[in-house]
Amino acid sequence: MDIISSLPAFALAVVLISASPGPAMALILRRAALRGFSGAVPTVLGLEAGLYLWALLAAAGLAALVTASEVAFLVLRVVGGAFLLYLGIKAWRSAWCSRNTGGAAKAVAVSEPEPGSSLSWWRAFGEGSVVMLANPKAAAFMIAFYPQFVPADRPLFATTALLAVLQVAIETVLYLALAAAVGRAGAWFRRPVIRRRLDAVSGTVLVALGLRLAAESR
Repeated sequence: MDIISSLPAFALAVVLISASPGPAMALILRRAALRGFSGAVPTVLGLEAGLYLWALLAAAGLAALVTASEVAFLVLRVVGGAFLLYLGIKAWRSAWCSRNTGGAAKAVAVSEPEPGSSLSWWRAFGEGSVVMLANPKAAAFMIAFYPQFVPADRPLFATTALLAVLQVAIETVLYLALAAAVGRAGAWFRRPVIRRRLDAVSGTVLVALGLRLAAESR
């Protein structure tokens, strides 16, 4: 199989995978709705940094060791599920505080750094990275996905690294376009009543995803 001729199929597969609902999508939508496009950028970059690291680990064979180890797989599953639960509960808390204070501004100030600050940027980046890296399903996916597009006569690590760059580029464009579309309606999403409902719904989604990840078998 020639790698050039396989790129269209690879790109199509990446687009379809990126469009599927999951923790990454839920995180981006919530961040873009409440913080606008610029607020969602570090979340997207954090998610893609985690994805690229998993791709490199898969190429190096380390991801296979993780998925083969019952203990490592369980630990990642529990950590990933717990972190999604933490994000979901934080969203619920924001909705509750907003309801009790009669507005969202105070609730945000209690649990979030100042919007646009360096701390806010790195926290959003870190959340995205942890959500991706603490998901053992991402490791299993990388192991199964990339070898299909790496020719036998090509170096595995270097080819996987290049394909991962392409995947990161495609996903970054798609996710940022989604964040931009959602961010345009940011003023509407940030209305106290709408924000409260969004926090409640996104919190429920994140908690459900966390519970599913923690309870899911291989």
